[in-house]
Amino acid sequence: MSFGNSFQQEDSMMSEINVTPLVDVMLVLLVVFIITAPLLAPQSLKINLPKTQAVASNERLQQAHLIVNARGDFELENSHISDLALAELLHTRALDPQFQLQVEADKAVPYGRVAELMALAQHAGVTRMSFVTIAAK
Repeated sequence: MSFGNSFQQEDSMMSEINVTPLVDVMLVLLVVFIITAPLLAPQSLKINLPKTQAVASNERLQQAHLIVNARGDFELENSHISDLALAELLHTRALDPQFQLQVEADKAVPYGRVAELMALAQHAGVTRMSFVTIAAK
């Protein structure tokens, strides 16, 4: 069955473009985008948080300032200390719940040395540890 012009010969090519496959593909793509678009949007809840003034902590922490130099040596309160002596000192001071260890590590210290210090402090029972940094300008 031919929809062509009645004057066309049977041997000539049909010069019309069949847009049905194009429309089918476009509809499938539209359905895919409609389904996947909500999944790509960030999921968040809008909530109103209460506003308060900053409250200073009433608890006074007993802080120990530990410096780790570029070679990985420890210096506690301006005196050099070995790993074993530091572990013993931290074990006795960690019994106080208000104890906090402040660590100031040199930028050149290998990460492994800082990880050893963290494991040593955790094994000694230190529950509060902070890392001192300098704010970038």
